[in-house]
Amino acid sequence: MTTVRAMFFDVFGTLVDWRTGVAREAARVLQPLGYNLDWTAFADAWRAEYQPGMEEVRSGRIPFCKLDVLHRRNLERFTPRLGVRNLPEDTLHELTLAWHRLDAWPDVTAALKRLKKTFLLAPVSNGNISLMVDLARRNDFPWDAILGAEVAGDYKPKPRVYLAACEALGLEPAQCMMVAAHSNDLAAAAACGLATGHTARPDEYGPGTGEAKPTVRVGLAADDLRDLADKIGA
Repeated sequence: MTTVRAMFFDVFGTLVDWRTGVAREAARVLQPLGYNLDWTAFADAWRAEYQPGMEEVRSGRIPFCKLDVLHRRNLERFTPRLGVRNLPEDTLHELTLAWHRLDAWPDVTAALKRLKKTFLLAPVSNGNISLMVDLARRNDFPWDAILGAEVAGDYKPKPRVYLAACEALGLEPAQCMMVAAHSNDLAAAAACGLATGHTARPDEYGPGTGEAKPTVRVGLAADDLRDLADKIGA
């Protein structure tokens, strides 16, 4: 770990509670229009479109587009199944911005500020830059840069996303640590030569549904980001 100079972070699920935030925002936007839904099921249905939407880009079936564009496209795909139809344009736009208004897990912001004293920090997320900026401003994330999919022009876990982040800071992969609550993300980063740190988020998809521990070999495994900062000596 003494060679690590930068720490890269997955965001959705790792740093922010997307499920609670999307459910809250969907209720805020749609309840005044007369909809009374299971809002966590709404959030889950939207998230279920996430990987299939990005796979269209990763496979080359469609050109790269920002996650906001995919979120909007995915929104229009699944809402008719829930009986939500013919929403006006301004409502669709406001719903898409739900992903810009997510709250951090309680341990995150203070831990990031500790880590920043020693390491360069940046998100390496599939979220686009404006989305990452809004989440950072909402939650006081102390980024040194915003990297990830929009910078690389592709989506994780494609190698280009991790390597472009290292190149942007002028560092070798071994000098960078990818931190995530998802073992597949860390396995892909490790295959590119990055150090890896896992933070448990056992309740990401509801109680007891997330990763309490990594399923792949990682350099560091922690109970949360505060614990990770302790273990790395920040």
